[in-house]
Amino acid sequence: MNVLDKVLTLRPTSVVSRLGPASRLPVLSPRELTQALDNAPAALPCLPVPARPMLPGLLAAARSEDAVLGLVCPHPLADRGAAERFVAAVQEVAEADGHARPLFLQAGPVRVPGTAPSSLAPVQGGLFRLVDTGFSLVALDVSRLPAIAAVEAVLRLSETLVEREFALEVSLPGGPEGEELEGARILLEGLAPRMPGLRFLRVSESVLGDEVQDVQFLRSLVELAGLYGMGISVGEAGRRSTRVLPTYVAVGVKKVECAAPFERLALTAWPAEREGLEQKAQKAGLTPGELLGVLGGQLSPLEPADASRLEALTFAEASEVLESLGASRTGWRSMLFLAENRGD
Repeated sequence: MNVLDKVLTLRPTSVVSRLGPASRLPVLSPRELTQALDNAPAALPCLPVPARPMLPGLLAAARSEDAVLGLVCPHPLADRGAAERFVAAVQEVAEADGHARPLFLQAGPVRVPGTAPSSLAPVQGGLFRLVDTGFSLVALDVSRLPAIAAVEAVLRLSETLVEREFALEVSLPGGPEGEELEGARILLEGLAPRMPGLRFLRVSESVLGDEVQDVQFLRSLVELAGLYGMGISVGEAGRRSTRVLPTYVAVGVKKVECAAPFERLALTAWPAEREGLEQKAQKAGLTPGELLGVLGGQLSPLEPADASRLEALTFAEASEVLESLGASRTGWRSMLFLAENRGD
């Protein structure tokens, strides 16, 4: 067996079922990828796909930089077909381009509005549909819940995901300003012993401050998560500038979700619809870029020249982000590590 053949044996069962036995696309779990990069000065990059014409540029950047790459479907429960369309698009574009570097596909963050059965039932039904869709990471957003309620909600929602050995990410719970670290401690104490698939605790970049990043708080979170065998994920990164990304790597963050630059790029491709998108997004509680991703093919198709320009701009932006996160030259190195340490 060559390196790729060995790595393909590590794909989650749900991924193989979705992609089909003939697929040679290395969609892996972040569990393996974080192990492969454990001693590397790098964070797993996780980038959104606000518009399908951006997907070839994202994947081409990963190949050019020889990088591990995560792709995000931010609202996989927007409608019954959203998750399936996303995975199908990734597979189609990646296989057409012969993509052979490690990928992981993230569903969410899925927002958890409360602990009442009426609040949890729709989310639980949606998560059940995700099980066989082909994602290798599910993220839950419990930032609207206090820590104890967040523990209750996650345990009730995640039974099916835990049974199928999904990798999970859970956000920092809600709570009074200044008590975020204690909330994180309560969450981890309640979840970690009962959820072996829990890989990341997610903190939004906005919690770290706007003008000056609270690096000490972030370092404390990294140390706390490490006690439970978990890593810290920074979400909504790059809102002001991507120049902050190397700081996260230096502190020990394991995964960074950088959406803002790509959402801005996507919006410039549809200037006539931008104002309407911004108004609808505000009503829906989404960013305009997230709404663009939810709408999918409902917008007018781009002219070939505009689609090519968007792809090129996406390639340039993604290449810069991958380099800033230390992800360049992590693709083949990760595959070699996984091929040699897969338990044969």
